[in-house]
Amino acid sequence: MTAQAAVLFDVDGTLVDSNYLHVHAWRRAFAEVGIEAESWRIHRAIGMDGSILVRLLSDDAPEDVRARLKDLHSRYYLESAALLSPLPGARPLLERIAALNLPVVLATSAPDDELAVLRKVLDCDDLVAAVTSSADVDVAKPHPGIIGTALDRIGATADRAVFVGDAVWDAQACVRAGVPSIGVLSGGVSRAELEAAGAVGVFDNAEDLLAHLDQTPIADLGRAGHG
Repeated sequence: MTAQAAVLFDVDGTLVDSNYLHVHAWRRAFAEVGIEAESWRIHRAIGMDGSILVRLLSDDAPEDVRARLKDLHSRYYLESAALLSPLPGARPLLERIAALNLPVVLATSAPDDELAVLRKVLDCDDLVAAVTSSADVDVAKPHPGIIGTALDRIGATADRAVFVGDAVWDAQACVRAGVPSIGVLSGGVSRAELEAAGAVGVFDNAEDLLAHLDQTPIADLGRAGHG
């Protein structure tokens, strides 16, 4: 029998247009505690583990300050939830993958409250076989733990999985986990950076990936499953 396959998805910046709302929320949080953090530096850190992001951008501020920054970010981000929307092609892409009999896993390290909002905006729970969140790992991307957790949750192996994400941290985590990754530009990271981080292919967004799905490792998984 062919081993279980799966397609893993990041959510922020990959399926939901949320990255720049995260930037704005972090910018407000840093300003409130009196730490200067330029928006471009924040954007380049989006997608990495939140604790690492805070430590990096706060120049290793005291623990109580770092905790306050994370709380403020979450508050300001959730206040902007009405501005969230699915990225072009998000649901049609998941529908196509499900039609290939490939389980869809939301392999995100978003906190549970943020994840609940993202899932409501995405409105694709009927197509999703499994989900991860920040509660599942101690350290998120670029550490590969969330990838391993997602694979375990669906019963798949690294050689029978593909990950889709928008950040260099996604690609780096996948390299460490031995899972091929596909990058999308919808999070605001360049094609060259995603490729340098290890992405085997890069597309504009979910819609563009869907249009070229037959040219990707996802299609190879689908064909193998029917072989």
